[in-house]
Amino acid sequence: MDEIRAESWTHLHELLFADSWHEGLARHRSDFVFRGEASTGSSLATSLQRLGGDFADVERHLLRNFRKYAAPDAVPHDDLWHWLALAKHHGLSTRMLDWTYSPYVALHFATAHSADYERDGLIWMVDFVKTNRLLPDTLREALEGEGMNAMSADLLAEVAPTLTDFDRLGEDFVVFFEPPALDQRIVNQYALFSLMPSPHAGMDEWLERHPELARQIVLPAELKWEVRDKLDQANITERVLFPGLDGLATWLKRYFSPRQP
Repeated sequence: MDEIRAESWTHLHELLFADSWHEGLARHRSDFVFRGEASTGSSLATSLQRLGGDFADVERHLLRNFRKYAAPDAVPHDDLWHWLALAKHHGLSTRMLDWTYSPYVALHFATAHSADYERDGLIWMVDFVKTNRLLPDTLREALEGEGMNAMSADLLAEVAPTLTDFDRLGEDFVVFFEPPALDQRIVNQYALFSLMPSPHAGMDEWLERHPELARQIVLPAELKWEVRDKLDQANITERVLFPGLDGLATWLKRYFSPRQP
C-alpha cells in the first residue's frame, strides 16, 4: 500500500486528486473515496467492534431495538438497509465505516480537534471502482445492471433483505453503500459507508491483502494548522457539515479559540 507524506498544501492537493482524469469522459472523476483520521495510529475498526465483548452477538439486538423505539416514519422505506443507514447516521454502533467522496470532508475530520495537532494525521484513499471487481457475482452484477459504482439501500434490499442474506453472499469482500439522503448532513458530507460480510471482518486486514486498492496520505502535524485555516476559508466547517445550531456552535467555538503555542 502506498504511503506518502504530504510536504505542503500544494503537494497535498496533488496527492488527493491524483489519477482523477478519465480519458473516456474527458473529465476529472476520481475513483477514490476518502476517510480522515486525526492520528496515523488510528485503525479502521468499526464502531461495533469498538464495543468490545461479544459485539457480534449484540449486532442484531442493537438494530432490532433501534427500529422498535424509533418513530415508524423515520425512514422512507421499512427495510433493513434504510434502518441501518439511519441508525449509523445517528451514532448506533454498526459494522459500517464512514467514508466520503470529498477529500475536503476527509481533511475536515482529520483536523477537527486542535488537541490532535501535535500528531500526524492520515487520509485514507480507497479505489472503490476497483474494489467492486472483487465483489461476489450477485453484488457485482446488480451494480453493473444499474450502471452504479456504490450500492443503494433499495438495491441492497433486492439482493440481500437481511444481514444473514448479505453474509451468505461471500466471505471476503468490501462493498460501498451510499445511504439515502435522510437529512442535509448526509448530503453535505457527501457520505457513504463500507460494509463487509461479517461483524468480525476488518477493513485494515482486507486492505493489507489488497494493497493495490488503497493509498495513505500522511498529514504532518506541522501542516495541520494551515490545512484547518484554509478549510475554514473554503467553508468546509461544522456549520456546513453538521447543519443546525449544534454545528454552528461547534464551528464558532473552534474558530475563535486561540492557537496555543
